[in-house]
Amino acid sequence: MSTIISEELSATTLLRFATAGSVDDGKSTLVGRLLHDSKSILSDQLEAVERASAGRGQDAPDLALLTDGLRAEREQGITIDVAYRYFATPRRRFILADTPGHVQYTRNMVTGASTAELTVILVDARNGVVEQTRRHAAIAALLRVPHVVLAVNKMDLVEYRESVFAAIAEEFTAYASELGVPEVTAIPISALAGDNVVDPSANMDWYGGPTFLEHLETVPVSHDLAHCHARLPIQYVIRPQTAEHPDYRGYAGQIAAGTFHVGEAVTVLPSGRTSTISGIDLLGVPVDAAWTTQSVTVLLADDIDISRGDLIVPTKDAPATTQDVEATVCHVADQPLTVGHRVLIKHGTRTVKAIVKDIPSRLTLDDLSLHPHPGQLVANDIGRVKIRTAEPLPVDSYADSRRTGSFILIDPADGTTLTAGMVGESFASPEPVKDEPDDDGWDF
Repeated sequence: MSTIISEELSATTLLRFATAGSVDDGKSTLVGRLLHDSKSILSDQLEAVERASAGRGQDAPDLALLTDGLRAEREQGITIDVAYRYFATPRRRFILADTPGHVQYTRNMVTGASTAELTVILVDARNGVVEQTRRHAAIAALLRVPHVVLAVNKMDLVEYRESVFAAIAEEFTAYASELGVPEVTAIPISALAGDNVVDPSANMDWYGGPTFLEHLETVPVSHDLAHCHARLPIQYVIRPQTAEHPDYRGYAGQIAAGTFHVGEAVTVLPSGRTSTISGIDLLGVPVDAAWTTQSVTVLLADDIDISRGDLIVPTKDAPATTQDVEATVCHVADQPLTVGHRVLIKHGTRTVKAIVKDIPSRLTLDDLSLHPHPGQLVANDIGRVKIRTAEPLPVDSYADSRRTGSFILIDPADGTTLTAGMVGESFASPEPVKDEPDDDGWDF
């Protein structure tokens, strides 16, 4: 008998979100307050924070220490690395990525927000919207994060004035709309005092919206990837060749997007061979359908050549394959990315050789202007690139699918991740790219 797990349940009980903001805006304190007031921390964790706070001469527990796990972070009072936390309330489960605020760690936000369905951008009520606020808003827009929360923190330090909150919310919302951010929810809070984090604030009776946690618990996630173009990157071919399963040939992987059904006509890319799904195994149990993030084994009606790196897609909804990829990228490595750079491009489970043919522009985040043909991108830069690959890749536009429209560039010499890329257009319109001949190897 086939078994199908409730798609609605799997799509609505988990929210992935990331926090971002400028230095000292209170991100780690907000996360600590959220975990503390929602009773999502263990007693021994709280005791460790109390001991560490007392050792630093503080009268009250410093809740920021719940997320700042590195010794350097605690000593400097800053966040350096992305800190992941898992917690739950009766209404929803959460995966939280607390990302750094320093400019030199902007690339870490790309990591933290790349899979997020919601991004929280903190602003110090005393300082308002600053350059790093705009930078984080731009990254959220580039990563197509569906929901953005503007948390105006430290309202206790501006006497909880509504006018301060309203001015900041208006400025940020106007900037975000220029970037194409689809939704902004502004919430006035004091992470240190706990106002509007988990419990409603008695100091801001002029605010009638949800608390921070209430919004996290109720924000819709109907944009789930189960409704996107169906894509299954193959990770492994299963051939037991045992007496019990002499002819079993299954193609295993995690569904990157969409839903697959038994009996559906599919195409294998980049070869273009076609077949029909004859069975789907989920955790060893046959099912009629499976959807995004589920790890499955697909059986086909025909024996065709499929290996790791291939992509199974519905025949009626197959992406085009190409060797010329144009994308918006965020450079994350310390070494620059230059025109002519020989790289490996990893898309899904497929990794092929490639060359950076051109860097048409670099984005200036403070005014969204384009610096044409910079020649290179350095750490934390966002820009446009054109890449020529050695083999065709079946890429989607990032606007259509965040999973199959993304890739990373890797240094072939040592395996270092160089760049995170998003295929297709962004709010930064690329200039026409001029092909240049490449005659020193790796010319595709």
